[in-house]
Amino acid sequence: MRVKRGTVARQRRKKVLERASGYYSAGSRLFTVAKERNDRALVYAYRDRKARKREFRKLWTQRINAAARLNGTTYSVFMGALKKANIELDRKVLAEMAIFDPAGFSAVVKQAGL
Repeated sequence: MRVKRGTVARQRRKKVLERASGYYSAGSRLFTVAKERNDRALVYAYRDRKARKREFRKLWTQRINAAARLNGTTYSVFMGALKKANIELDRKVLAEMAIFDPAGFSAVVKQAGL
């Protein structure tokens, strides 16, 4: 007996096209093109979830380094001093302090023994 897949196939295509809404040109209108663009978008999304973590760590490092230099030291010397002084503040918190609480950051630098 023949199986008619009309609703199942339509639902599958509809799901892909809904996910592709907002894509440029045929990417949002033609199923085969939209499917390829969706696959590519999912690959980028997976890759960039990992990359985002690296990007933020780089940003925090730059901010800490800038603030450390204003306090007469460098990033690497400062981070080494924090580790020796057993001050367990992560880079995200230190970067926030560097921007929004420069006095507090200076206090941390002094506490680290620099």
